[in-house]
Amino acid sequence: MSTDKTLLEFAGLVRFRSVLPSDEWAPGALKVGVDLGTANLVLAVVDSANRPVAGITHRSSVVRDGIVVDYIGAVQAVRAMKAELEQRIGQPLTRAAAAIPPGIHPGSTKAIGNVVEAADFELAEIIDEPVAAARLLDITDGAVVDIGGGTTGISVLKNGEVIASFDEATGGTHMTLVLAGAHRISFAEAESEKLNTDNERDVFAIVRPVVDKMGTIVSKFLEDYPEIDVIHVVGGACIFSEFDKAFANQTGRRIVKPVEPLLATPLGIAMYPQSERGA
Repeated sequence: MSTDKTLLEFAGLVRFRSVLPSDEWAPGALKVGVDLGTANLVLAVVDSANRPVAGITHRSSVVRDGIVVDYIGAVQAVRAMKAELEQRIGQPLTRAAAAIPPGIHPGSTKAIGNVVEAADFELAEIIDEPVAAARLLDITDGAVVDIGGGTTGISVLKNGEVIASFDEATGGTHMTLVLAGAHRISFAEAESEKLNTDNERDVFAIVRPVVDKMGTIVSKFLEDYPEIDVIHVVGGACIFSEFDKAFANQTGRRIVKPVEPLLATPLGIAMYPQSERGA
């Protein structure tokens, strides 16, 4: 199954709150990916062959730029999402992986893991968000940029290994702040306007400077890697249809964006390698 087809299948499961029929699951334990983003919490469930089984999203502000700012709220939200998925699927979900923006403080990494464990999961692993996306996209060489609500994370891979990574606190939240300032409205009103696809063209014209800044960040980081001529972008902040062209103009490189870029990282998180005991 192609990456875009996998993402579309997962998006359908999330939006319609449905579950892949159990007779279509590959043998083995189900795996869970927990994506604690600045704007969205996402739980993705896949079977042992990494086919999407179910998923759930929740708008939230319990995490900011990879830092858990409301620990109790984060645990409660993940527990509730886990319980809803278990009810849909009809069996317990026991093991999950999580991801972090590249280069965050070790204490913040530990806090992310603690949230997952406090929500009654066994923690399988914690990896960088762009690396999780690269796993889904099957990228072993090149650059992956994850642009979320709070950060722009970059990872450079060679032969399947991360050789460099970087994270900058610029993301979708900054777009919302610019929009709020331009229209003199509240942050909540600006966020709603940003997410309204009917306003996309007008909104993008206003937030374009933020996109240009993201492009400058990425371009500067990749100065040491002139051999990279393609950048793979994921994350909710790059969902604008004009994003690709603007980012390409700023970076001077070809931009590749999958369908459903918001869901690429959480789905990749869930695709962690099975342990010897198959869980």
